[in-house]
Amino acid sequence: MPTPPAMQASSTPPAPVSLGTAFWYWLKLGCVSFGGPAGQIAMMHAELVEKRRWISEQRFLHALNYCMLLPGPEATQLAIYIGWLMHRTRGGILAGLLFLLPSLLVLITLSSIYMAYGNIPAIAGILYGIKPAVVAIVVAAAWRLSRRTLRSPSLIGIALASFIAITALQLPFPLIVLGACLLGVAGGYVLPGQFHLISTPHGAAGSHLPALIDDTTPTPPHARFTWTRLLSTSLAGILLMCLAWLALALLGGRDQPLAQMAVFFSKAALLTFGGAYAVLPYLVQGAVDHYHWLSSAQMMDGLALGETTPGPLIMIVAFIGFVGGWSHAIFGEHLWLAGVAGALVTAWFTFLPSFIFIVAGAPVVEATRGNLRLNAPLTAISAAVVGVIASLAVFFGRHVFLPDTPSLHLDWLAIAIGVAAAVALIKFQMGTIKLLLACAICGLVLSYLP
Repeated sequence: MPTPPAMQASSTPPAPVSLGTAFWYWLKLGCVSFGGPAGQIAMMHAELVEKRRWISEQRFLHALNYCMLLPGPEATQLAIYIGWLMHRTRGGILAGLLFLLPSLLVLITLSSIYMAYGNIPAIAGILYGIKPAVVAIVVAAAWRLSRRTLRSPSLIGIALASFIAITALQLPFPLIVLGACLLGVAGGYVLPGQFHLISTPHGAAGSHLPALIDDTTPTPPHARFTWTRLLSTSLAGILLMCLAWLALALLGGRDQPLAQMAVFFSKAALLTFGGAYAVLPYLVQGAVDHYHWLSSAQMMDGLALGETTPGPLIMIVAFIGFVGGWSHAIFGEHLWLAGVAGALVTAWFTFLPSFIFIVAGAPVVEATRGNLRLNAPLTAISAAVVGVIASLAVFFGRHVFLPDTPSLHLDWLAIAIGVAAAVALIKFQMGTIKLLLACAICGLVLSYLP
């Protein structure tokens, strides 16, 4: 019996995708990528694997596994990886930039409005409603990650130890990551069963329609590993970072805010294991407590703004840079230009390492396709991240529910909003955007009540 034409068409791989077609897809993704990394990865999977069939399920998951092991925003890195695999280095750079630029531009705009008009009652009311929702979002993130990660007594112990270390002992985040890594190395030898996590695939492997980059598609020439390519790409990326920092240092001195931001956010980019929530305590320690680029209240407002914009949540670094540049008046009376400069510097040094990791390291991953797996140290780091995120919820909750007033009375209205938001997220699986919109309206209404 002959095969129907529709069946024949669906059983053949899609036609090659031009760089122009890819441009419009990555731009669209950058404009609608709400919902955090999980939502962004789900969007890419639905569009690239299921609908367009640009890449197969197994190749998509293989790339995602590598990105999950790296510091930095995994959804951004996944977009860079797929763009690189399809259209070489220019495709990876294009995918990453288009994924980030809409978020950066929106956040610069919101930061400008916040610094110029943040004291207007309507805006203050909106932020009053959103901030308890942000606490609930962090709590829900810790809850979801703990359910996936804390599958043995040893991992639960590491999570509790990291929570105590950063909350009570005020230990720096890098030291906690290092300690968890060492515990994982030791635990992998002594108690291997306690540190072995079986990853759950996003979709069952089975028969599927052929993709442009399919399971059996040979590795393209540009994706083949060579030591020369690895070293040259790595050195080129490091040179870009060093030259940018040197230019900032020569223009204003090593101790001026922009040069300090360059160094600080370069370190932050290498410590973003477990997503943005995990590195936020480190950002708070540096940006608020050490450098005083912004206050704790402004940090909370920035996170509230970051939750309402597309793109990676770690783009909150642009808000920190904008407020820091504006507050320190690094260009004199030109406050807006100072803020934009701070936002661009922080974004450059935060996200450039992600491009370097993919363009330099992805050929190694393609060469080991089928053998990549999580090991004990990374499992231990994932457990420590749960404790760090829980400590972040405590930090934000203290500033939102216990305002810095002489009476130190609890803000029961904010607590009620936060509890309702947490229930909506955890029990009813409410979407983040809908939740933030509802809480913003609630705060706006309350601001006009006597």
